[in-house]
Amino acid sequence: MDVLGIKSLRPGVDGDPHSPRAVNYDEAKADAGATLPDPLLLADGTRVTTAKQWWARRRPELVELFDREIYGRTPAHLPGVTWIVVSTKHEMNGDLPVITKELRGHVDNSADPAIEVNIEMTLTVPESRKRPVPVILELGFSKEFMEMLMKRFPQFAPKPGSGPTWQQQVLARGWGYAEYVPVSVQADNGAGLTAGIIGLANRGKPRSMDDWGVLKAWAWGASRCLDYFETDPAVDAKRVGITGHSRYGKASLVAMAYDLRWDIGYISSSGEAGAKLFRHRFGEEAGNIAGDEFYWMAGNFMKYDSLLDVKDLPVDAHELIALAAPRPVFVGTGATEGDGWVDARGMFMAEVGAGPVYRLLGKQDLGTSAYPAAETALVTGDLAFRQHKEGHTPAPNWPTFLDFASRYFEPR
Repeated sequence: MDVLGIKSLRPGVDGDPHSPRAVNYDEAKADAGATLPDPLLLADGTRVTTAKQWWARRRPELVELFDREIYGRTPAHLPGVTWIVVSTKHEMNGDLPVITKELRGHVDNSADPAIEVNIEMTLTVPESRKRPVPVILELGFSKEFMEMLMKRFPQFAPKPGSGPTWQQQVLARGWGYAEYVPVSVQADNGAGLTAGIIGLANRGKPRSMDDWGVLKAWAWGASRCLDYFETDPAVDAKRVGITGHSRYGKASLVAMAYDLRWDIGYISSSGEAGAKLFRHRFGEEAGNIAGDEFYWMAGNFMKYDSLLDVKDLPVDAHELIALAAPRPVFVGTGATEGDGWVDARGMFMAEVGAGPVYRLLGKQDLGTSAYPAAETALVTGDLAFRQHKEGHTPAPNWPTFLDFASRYFEPR
């Protein structure tokens, strides 16, 4: 804040309806008519009319703006990663025999031996496979953390009769799945910025204002997992999807935007700093990110919660989604009652705003700008959207996403 000349930040919203900072769930007060930056207008005012212009000029402009103002710049030269197979198990998942590898990606820390980074991932494929299989990579919590969470909060445990897990649904299609633990790359707190991959890149020194934040670091780790898939004969590395929920939904979308190798994304309840428009002031707002999770972002992002406003941002979430084009993106969310914090309508509007880029590149957009009723799946184009009626969970949208993904995975 001192470096940026900021005296104070505007406080974020909270869930207490009687608070002076009460969260807004009234669409009439959400600035729904706010003017969005045009994703197909170059900085010099020239309109982009060809795919060549998009790739050569406009897309690099957008990447630069997101780097400088929102997510920060990934260092150009980062240490290499050496993958080690820790264990290989032949086991059952439900009624399907599978092979699960526990993997560790050791990041070369010779530049600063005091900082150690090891990427944690497991990869599971059907034992009966005859050829390399598509894989869905989930950004999620470690097995140990989930066991602790379910012990302390039994409501998070799978309910009897709730049907197959998402992993079992993936296996039933003959695909594989992988689970990557982002906090093994970078801690989910500000105190960790001098450690992890960010600290290793900076040799323990503080960040510059346009250095990468945690969301970018998590996305970098996901890309290193994709590097591994390209070496594993069990994986069809040209058919790898990425998924994450909530904060990991944010990181999954960032990963898709910056790494063109991801084939498809299921971005679940990602909200502010993910697929939600910053300019749509509904649910979580910029002040919550700039104040509470400042470490997710570049330092420069704080300006837009103090000296400037989100309406001054040179880009918004529709252009982040556009950076994923022409690849398919499925945005999932819960209903406002139970998942309002992530702003389902704001994410839908961002997908609509990305539509012109998809059309320019010969793909199909959502097919409508009319906000759909809950549990109405918009899946006929290369952008897809579904809002379920349950709370802050990705589970109810998995069957719809997998049907959507099968259009891209199975015919090849």
